[in-house]
This record gives sequence, structure tokens and C-alpha cells, in this order.
Amino acid sequence: MTAASLTTLRVLVADDHRLMLAAVRRALARSEDVEVVGEIDEAMKIVPAVGELQPDVVLLDIRMPQLDGLTCLERLRRLHPDVAVVILSTFAADDHVDAARERGAAGYIVKTVNPLKLASMIREAVSSPEFLVFRPEVVGADAPDADAHGLSERELAIVRAVARGLTNKEIGRELFVSEQTVKFHLRNVYRKLGIGSRTEAARWAITHGIALASRT
Repeated sequence: MTAASLTTLRVLVADDHRLMLAAVRRALARSEDVEVVGEIDEAMKIVPAVGELQPDVVLLDIRMPQLDGLTCLERLRRLHPDVAVVILSTFAADDHVDAARERGAAGYIVKTVNPLKLASMIREAVSSPEFLVFRPEVVGADAPDADAHGLSERELAIVRAVARGLTNKEIGRELFVSEQTVKFHLRNVYRKLGIGSRTEAARWAITHGIALASRT
């Protein structure tokens, strides 16, 4: 994407909470190669602002008044296909992430990530040829089993299904997602686990007791 090659990444921030806009501006102000060119708190103003300010990327909240963020994302991808869109949301569930990816977002950042890493996350999402998801690192007593290697609930569900011998099409039907979404999650699973095949994923699930866990 051309935006990644620019010296300074021009970012338009869209969120209906003024405090969040201020917090994002402060977080991005620490980076010398990211510039906030505008702040929008109403979804209906986003598309006109993109045309006027010509940002490289829109940092977009999902929950916006008058027009939800996902609908706005679709409009931006249709009217301004050269402008990257990165979702910044409190929603961390896989169905929200999948919806953003399928509508053309470049990446998805959960709002509880370390603000010091926000600028690098945006730049990485814009630069990557693949859709990236950034969630906060889970630590402490409430963290999931370390053997899960950071897999999301959706990824764990897919690994369990692979261990049961289901095809991508069957997994998609069971989880109510597209076959392409299953392939996307499997690529992430392979990357996180350092493996390269369904057979290895199934073996890992069985070895670590994942295949025996209840479905999510």
C-alpha cells in the first residue's frame, strides 16, 4: 500500500467520544512519523473529511452515532479505495474482527492495547499485505493456558474442528463464517504455532488437550 512508503503517515481519527479522540492524539503525538490531520466525532462527516484532508489512513471506531463504523468502512472502501482503514474498537470478539476484515479494513486494534504501541500498530497494519489484529497481551492469573500460544477463541475453535477432521467448508458452516475467513484464521494459527499444515495443527491440538476442550 502506498501509504506505508510515506515518510509521515497522515491519520484521520474518527470516534464519537471526545476523550478518546484526545487520548489517541496524545498517543500518536509521541511518534515523529505519524501526523493526526483531523478528528471526527460524527460518522456522517467522515467521508467528506477524507475527501478534504486526504489522509493516508482512517482510524475508525465501530460504534458511531447515525452511521455505524462498519457501514462507514464500506463507504470508505468504495469511495476512497486508496485510503487505508484501521478499526480501533472496544469490541474484541472474533465476529466483529471478521466483519471488519471482510469489509476491507487493513487491520483491527482493540482499544485496551498499550497506547505507546498504537502508532507502530497503525503503520504495521497499513504496511502489511494481510489483515492484522492487535489485542492486548494477557498476563497474570486470569491469563488463558500458556499452551494456547495466544490463539483467539475463534482460532481455538477452528483448531478443534481441524482436529476433528472437518474441512474448511464444514468448519465455516459450523461457525457461521465464510470459507475464506476459515483460511484466514488458519494462516494465523500456523504463524502463531510455528507450523505449516492441518496435520500439524491437529497433532498440536491433540497433544495439548485442545481437541478435548468443549466447543466455543
